[in-house]
Amino acid sequence: MALPVAEWQGRTARLWAALDPVLRERLAAASLHDAVRLGCELLREPREEAALARLCRRVCTDKEPEAAGWYREQGNREFGRCRYQAALRLYSKGSHTLWQPEVSVCFANRSAALFHLGHYEVCLEDIARAESHGYPDRLLPKVLLRKAECLLCLGRLQDAQDALGVLERKIAVDGLVASPTHQTLLKKLNQLKVKLREKEKCPEPAREAHGGIQGKSEIWEENDTISGASSSLSLSFDAERGRHLVASRDIVPGQSLLREEAFVSVLCPGESLRLPLQDGGTAWDTGATNADLYCHRCLRQLLAWVPCQGCSYAKYCSQDCAEVAWQQYHRTECPLGALLLTLGIFCHVALRTVLLAGFAEVSRMVGWSHSGDEDLQNPEARCKRPSEAPDVGAGAAGIPGCDSRGQYQSSYQALFHLLPHTEQHSPEHKFLCMLSVVVLCKQLQAAGLGAAVFDQESPQQGSKPKACEKTSDELSPELKTVAEAMLRHVLQLQCNAQAITVMQELGPGDGAVVNKKPVRLATAFFPVLSLLNHSCCPNTSVSFSGTAATVRASQPIPSGQEVLHCYEDTLCCSNEACAASASRESLSCRLQDVQQQIKKALDLLRVGKADQAIKMLLKCQMDAGSFLSPEHLLMGEMEDHLAQVYATLGKWQEAARHLKKSIEIVEMHHGPSSVETGHELFKLAQILFNGFAVSEALSTIQRAEGILSVHFGPQNAQIRELQEMKACLSELPRNILQRT
Repeated sequence: MALPVAEWQGRTARLWAALDPVLRERLAAASLHDAVRLGCELLREPREEAALARLCRRVCTDKEPEAAGWYREQGNREFGRCRYQAALRLYSKGSHTLWQPEVSVCFANRSAALFHLGHYEVCLEDIARAESHGYPDRLLPKVLLRKAECLLCLGRLQDAQDALGVLERKIAVDGLVASPTHQTLLKKLNQLKVKLREKEKCPEPAREAHGGIQGKSEIWEENDTISGASSSLSLSFDAERGRHLVASRDIVPGQSLLREEAFVSVLCPGESLRLPLQDGGTAWDTGATNADLYCHRCLRQLLAWVPCQGCSYAKYCSQDCAEVAWQQYHRTECPLGALLLTLGIFCHVALRTVLLAGFAEVSRMVGWSHSGDEDLQNPEARCKRPSEAPDVGAGAAGIPGCDSRGQYQSSYQALFHLLPHTEQHSPEHKFLCMLSVVVLCKQLQAAGLGAAVFDQESPQQGSKPKACEKTSDELSPELKTVAEAMLRHVLQLQCNAQAITVMQELGPGDGAVVNKKPVRLATAFFPVLSLLNHSCCPNTSVSFSGTAATVRASQPIPSGQEVLHCYEDTLCCSNEACAASASRESLSCRLQDVQQQIKKALDLLRVGKADQAIKMLLKCQMDAGSFLSPEHLLMGEMEDHLAQVYATLGKWQEAARHLKKSIEIVEMHHGPSSVETGHELFKLAQILFNGFAVSEALSTIQRAEGILSVHFGPQNAQIRELQEMKACLSELPRNILQRT
């Protein structure tokens, strides 16, 4: 969640209400600098920090060796049932709970699951990890056998022979008798040599691209003044809209306008709970959340993660990612994992932002802000005086955030100039943010992490920081500077945070129709992307690949028109003629009840009870129809779910009927050319394809392909699947095409 846990929010709310009214007024009107100072005074008593520490104990990010045995046992059970994907997940979960060398066994076990799943390269990586982490010598022969067989499967004969040579020498030194498995492996090697010689004599012809469509490389002309932006954009400023981007020439749909790497991003962890066993013991979570599925640094999807050596939370796609993360920020975050998860994503993003920027740059920007606090809230005033502090203020173009050359970079300077809109936040919210930031900085000091924050040292992975000699009653001047910058960033995130989303499959993904939905993967700062103002009717679409954002035009944008982006995802009644009224709390409760019932219906579908799922979804429709308009997005979601259930039963016509209703609602909210409509049309194309409605399927494929190519480019996986379906349908005999 973006904000701290509910218990900490409630505690700070009670503390705010108990403050003297005069102090509340001072805090409400205080600058960020003064708010931090007052927060330090309020937290001199240890009661609030002690309460927060109790909340943190509910989240465990330490290594838990006792959990590893449980995960390994569960993994072995799934492996014995040939459920290799489940075994892979369990072995991975065991790997992040152990210190080395015990973790080597988890890596070796995981390599076995990877081998059976056909992931030979990753299997070799896990074998190398097992060996480097001190895998027991007595168990090494079976791992060497697996290594040789992987190399055989990959066609790397010389490497396979070398691996077998190592195994043979080890058997000889240890006095072991060559096993039948070893003999079988040698036989496989000889067979593979024969096959490879045959392939060399008769090489296979190169495959043609299916569908006959090759993606064209897009012509890209970089903007001279805005990093990562197209030359079709220009940076403008006025008092009403602030900084914003304008089309400097006519822009066509699908044209790329911006490519930017996030300055900072933090993975949204998802929920992970311990479940009680029937015998009263503790079972560790066996499910998979975002924290298990994606690299905590680059956000790539994980197959076999590399765990942090110091905590059980951070996971990475490679050793390189783990080491870069450690050097840049995780050496500071690692001992504070439970606290960061308790305080929420916004505090975590704020801390990582200052760590990536470096203390020297943070101190420079905070120092500059003290020369004109009012100007930070009044960009028009800043724009009139660009000569003041040109290296950190307005650039040659007179626009805040530009450097002295008038260039707007994806930099900490640009990020710092994003407005925190302190005047728009409630005093209670600012108080919550201020206390959360101050207590986090006090924990940094108490844990002896100040040196890492100030770029003074870089401890080894897994090493414990030295205890701090300074008491935690008073923050050091340097950490007060850090706290002020972090408070600014937490407030900025309310309006400038960008959700990095990814399309995730809902359910097992083994049905005829793949049901995907965009989900929030991470929260990030994109300094250049933040120049796009919000609109409920945007003319752009944003897609993500890892931590990189690409903005494309979703409709024609004439020269001189502002380029707009939709940041919000809101639910509202679209029936303006409706005169009924109800409290927000009442509607929210009823909405949550319906959503819970929908979840139960989908659970029934997952266990094969489709008929019961249909009955429950139809009842949900009736209940929701009593207080929601027919055009509400939730009504469309229920039509989508009904289509999913009927598709599971093979009732394609009924599935198509419900999905068309969903598409009507999606088009009403997001527009006929929106990415949301494109995803729905993709699902409709799958249903029509499976239902053998050839003519309608072809027209739907054409429309879906046109929309998705605008938003994602021609290399998108969904577009390739649409092209494959079109090619398959086009190859049908003419008499069948005429009948359908």
